[in-house]
Amino acid sequence: MEVRSVGTLDPSERQSVLNRDTGIDEIRPDVREIVETVRTDGDDALREFSRRFDGVEVESLDITAAAERAADSIDAAVREAIEAAIDNVRTFHERQVRTDWTDSFGGVTLGRQFRPIERVGAYVPGGSAAYPSTAVMTVVPAKVAGVEEVAVVTPPADELNPVTLAALGLTGADEVYSVGGAQAIAGLAYGTETVPAVEKIVGPGNRWVAAAKAEVRGDVAIDMIAGPTEVLVVADETANPRFVAAELVGQAEHDPHSSAVAVTTDRSLARAIVEEIERQVPNRDRAEIIRDALANDSSGVFLADSMDEATAFAEEYAVEHLVVMTDDDEATLERIDSAGSVFVGEYSPVAAGDYASGTNHVLPTSTSATTSGGLSVDSFVRSRTVQHLDRESLDSIADTIVTLAELEGLEAHAESVRTRFE
Repeated sequence: MEVRSVGTLDPSERQSVLNRDTGIDEIRPDVREIVETVRTDGDDALREFSRRFDGVEVESLDITAAAERAADSIDAAVREAIEAAIDNVRTFHERQVRTDWTDSFGGVTLGRQFRPIERVGAYVPGGSAAYPSTAVMTVVPAKVAGVEEVAVVTPPADELNPVTLAALGLTGADEVYSVGGAQAIAGLAYGTETVPAVEKIVGPGNRWVAAAKAEVRGDVAIDMIAGPTEVLVVADETANPRFVAAELVGQAEHDPHSSAVAVTTDRSLARAIVEEIERQVPNRDRAEIIRDALANDSSGVFLADSMDEATAFAEEYAVEHLVVMTDDDEATLERIDSAGSVFVGEYSPVAAGDYASGTNHVLPTSTSATTSGGLSVDSFVRSRTVQHLDRESLDSIADTIVTLAELEGLEAHAESVRTRFE
């Protein structure tokens, strides 16, 4: 890995660094076929795709009872860790709950009310692998928001991982189904004989899951189209290169298409980060995946001429995970608005948010942090406005209503006000 200078990137190079493709366009036709087959053939299609893609014969799609029992079969320390994560995530998300309000505006009483979505579907990666953290991050906020029915889909396996199942049981998932991939998203969106349809689908997954969410969007609400994971570290000469490198290596192990970036104002630190990466990678279990991710065009160690240039680069990158390690972290952070989740200081690793601090790890990628945030209680709530006018308060704005209605050629609107004063 070489150190590159932010200021010397030509437009094409800059585009390669900043554009992180979700990778779904090329598979959309195949995903569309899967979705339509599930929509037509229901459970039969879910089972057939499980045989074809997962190599598993699924006897029972509904594994809710197994999830409810699983917590009793796992190691006590693992259960304790899951329960601690649940408590922290619940506590943080309870602070996000909104309350109804009303107020008087010139005699007109107006307000806003918040109501949970009634039925939500969550995608939790799994199968033979264990992803209890995603169970926590998707189910707990939904329950805090007051969602009555949370249906979870998780990929099948000859032996489902008991830890993921236990996490689903401990979080209070109402239904759990053994189905994964694009077919699982289709099942949640349109319903089958076993899987009732939901009103919104949330949760991370591979590009097949992301493409399926893009395909069903419009027929059902979704949280976001997420691409491979990303991290960007803004550092100055005070940062520890070992910590910076550990953040890049940590996110790179997710996927060969992950993006891992450090930008610094100090040339010596930049070189030290590269040396640390080269030292750390061979010791990691997923070293090959890490090397592939660090070789991506959108990954690398970059040198900026000033902190202004470094923070401007970070703002344009609009990363999923932003780590700040500088002499004045808060001042640095004030210059950057676009990021999914922020980790401030040398002792705030991304892994803290991934598992146990309480924030959510389902976050926007591919520069979508410029316009949206991560999964939260708000993701599971709809709002409505309320107004209450009496004769006097309506009279106070009647002329305004009538004038604007007639200007727009909507005479019946104007008359609906006049008739109340005849």
